[in-house]
Amino acid sequence: MSRKIKFAVVGCGHIGNRHATMIRENEECELIALCDTRPKEETGNETSIIPYFHDIEMMLNEVQNIEVVCICTPNGLHAKQAILCLSNRKHVVIEKPMGLTKVECENIIFKALNVSRQVFCVMQNRYSPPVKWLKEIISKGILGDILTVEINCYWNRDDRYYYKDGKHHKWHGIKELDGGTLFTQFSHFIDILYWTFGDVENIHTRLRDFLHTHSTDFEDSGIVSFDLVSGGIGSLVFSTAVWDRNMESSITVIGSQGTLKIGGQYMDKVVYCNVKDYEMPQLDAVNPPNDYGQYKGSAANHHYVIQNVVDVLKDRKETTTNALEGMKVVDIIERIYAAI
Repeated sequence: MSRKIKFAVVGCGHIGNRHATMIRENEECELIALCDTRPKEETGNETSIIPYFHDIEMMLNEVQNIEVVCICTPNGLHAKQAILCLSNRKHVVIEKPMGLTKVECENIIFKALNVSRQVFCVMQNRYSPPVKWLKEIISKGILGDILTVEINCYWNRDDRYYYKDGKHHKWHGIKELDGGTLFTQFSHFIDILYWTFGDVENIHTRLRDFLHTHSTDFEDSGIVSFDLVSGGIGSLVFSTAVWDRNMESSITVIGSQGTLKIGGQYMDKVVYCNVKDYEMPQLDAVNPPNDYGQYKGSAANHHYVIQNVVDVLKDRKETTTNALEGMKVVDIIERIYAAI
């Protein structure tokens, strides 16, 4: 049997428990520690025999053979905890966003280089078949010159997300821990923009908080325009003020030789494709979105993330989303907020 990669998960909320499940289900992985500030029974892990800690430093000190730490805590804690794990010579998997500032991300990269450890950033929408197809045809120049890129993200995040049993969530909507709508809800789609089309410049931003003044420290809606460094213009329109349920996450691309649109609630369907001398291929089935009960998130592709960690550490593949790309997403978000 091949050697198992030993994992720990820090943060046992919805996403942390998903990481733990994916690690358990991978034959090349072993989950050897869990960490959360809450009592074990509040995390859904009360029957687990995996060693459980309330302090990340204690976990790192007591469980010496951890190779990879998955950081699934509130956004504002990612950078500090990543640097702590790297300082203990562990590889890290960081849920989006990598940090809340470009400087935080640079500090993570600097530490990783100093200790020769890997940083994996979770951007699981890259594994979605329509997105992989988009990346391929743009990379091959099939659309010709890119003229316009339009991203629309219309989701619902109401009091069901920000409150439970009449109490405000411990970190959702809190600026220092959440960061803002683009960090928590829509960083996946900024990643797709950067991964597919490269960097942006000449950013202009308009933000409004229409329905969340009582529940968040930041906007719920925005309109962003920009130029693509590689040529062409683009826009991002986003909102979490959509009533009742998520409506759409979409990207429309107009090129000199064709037009396409990927849509659906989670950018999971090819809605339109009309390209010169091109026949649309049959794509693989799309995984369902992560279901959190009252609301839903992006595609349930975390098993691909964990497998990529294994493949990289066993010298079989390259990192799907490296630390530099994770930093660039944060950099673009910072510049969007600075361009108000």
